[in-house]
Amino acid sequence: MNEGILLASDIDFMIHGIFKVKVFGQEVWITDSHACILIVMAVMVIFAVIANRKLKHATEKPDTFQNIIELIVEKLDGMVDSTMGKWAPRFVNYISTIFIFILMSNISGLFGLRPPTADYGTTLALALITFFMIRFNKAKHQSLKEIWTGMCSPLPPWLPLWAPINIISEIAIPISLSLRLFANVLSGTVIMALVYGLLGVIATAWPAALHVYFDLFSGAIQTYVFCMLTMTYVSQACGED
Repeated sequence: MNEGILLASDIDFMIHGIFKVKVFGQEVWITDSHACILIVMAVMVIFAVIANRKLKHATEKPDTFQNIIELIVEKLDGMVDSTMGKWAPRFVNYISTIFIFILMSNISGLFGLRPPTADYGTTLALALITFFMIRFNKAKHQSLKEIWTGMCSPLPPWLPLWAPINIISEIAIPISLSLRLFANVLSGTVIMALVYGLLGVIATAWPAALHVYFDLFSGAIQTYVFCMLTMTYVSQACGED
């Protein structure tokens, strides 16, 4: 397997192993996706530590960095509050975290990395977290009668003709969430890899416009869609408790 995590290094846009380790006697590859995830997480942790120290010594006349931090927090709080209402305080930290992680992963292609969200293992893990949050909150805030009534909707609970379809739709939530994010990010990754691989030295400056669309614009849209769907599903699971 080839090594390296930079997209521009060759035309191949597949996931490659960097090195392998043995876990319980089995060989496990550490891939470029793992490396890129660690880089994104390291940047997030460093930024969080610096922001925390900055806010501990906040001034009445904030400088540029403090303004940026306050703007990020304000916008994320507003997004979660407008969607989840009274449930926002419980989930704002989680939603804000995955929003920043997915956005940074999507735009990491601007810095020559292979976006971690172009790996289905990453998007499926995020979607499964959302799925189990939905199941947990539904079991916590709704009675068995309410859950069964919802499964039979729009028909009455004594006529469960729609129950199998509603069950399938519930199971399909992590699949649709993960595939939507994965497919959109991977398509941009494939197109940019082909541009650099086929045009070579000709692709020097003008592909920046494509990066703006595939990495920045499309990446931001897919981040918003994923988080918005997560908030909607979880809010519906919490109900009107």
